Amino acid sequence: MLLVAEHVSHMPANTSCHQFCIGVSRRIADVMCHRWIGRRQPLPDPVDRPAASAVVYSRLRREIWMVGDCQCLVDGTLFENAKPYEAELARRRADIISHSATPEQFLVNDTAREQILPDMMRIMRQQQNVDYAVIDGAHIPEQHVVVLPIDFQPHEIVLASDGYPFLCPTLEESEAALARQLADDPLNIGTFQATKGCMKGNTSFDDRAYIRFRV
Repeated sequence: MLLVAEHVSHMPANTSCHQFCIGVSRRIADVMCHRWIGRRQPLPDPVDRPAASAVVYSRLRREIWMVGDCQCLVDGTLFENAKPYEAELARRRADIISHSATPEQFLVNDTAREQILPDMMRIMRQQQNVDYAVIDGAHIPEQHVVVLPIDFQPHEIVLASDGYPFLCPTLEESEAALARQLADDPLNIGTFQATKGCMKGNTSFDDRAYIRFRV
C-alpha cells in the first residue's frame, strides 16, 4: 500500500492508466525482488507475495481508474470491481456457518474460512492478474481494470476500499452502515456476505479507506 501511494504521489500529472499499471507493477517488482528477496529473480508464487488494490482519480485526464477490488460513487451511482470468484466462496462460507449449531464460535476461530482457503489459494495461483487485476508486481491485465470517464460537468466523487460493505455519499453514513452490519451480522453471512467476518477483538473485518471530493 505504501509503495503504491508513493508511486502515485510522484508520477507525472499526465500519466495514463496504462502508464500507471506498467509503472506501479515495475516499482513493486523491483522492490520485491531486490530489497526483500535480495537478488533479481522471478516473482514469488501469487499466494506468497503482497498485493494491493487502488482506485485513482486523474484530474488532468478526468478519469477514475479501478485496479483490484475497490469501489466508488459518482453522483451517488455505485461502481465496483470485485474479484469474480469471491461471491461464490462467500456463499459457501455462509452456508457452512449457517448450518452450525454454534455459529458464534466462528468469531474466535473461523474454520469456515479455513475450508474455503484451499480454493482461494488455487484461484490466486491460476487467475490472479489473468482473470482479475491486482497490483502485485506482475503484469496487470488492463481489460480487467475499470476506467470511468468523467465529463466536465460538476460531480461529487467518492473513492473507497471494499472495507465498506455499503458505500454511502458521506463518510458518516458509510461508517454508520458498517457499524450496523458489524452489530447485526458480524460474521458477514446474511444480507452482506464475505469470505471473512469481524473476528473477536477486531474493530472491523477489512481495511477501510474513504475520500469524497467535488470536481
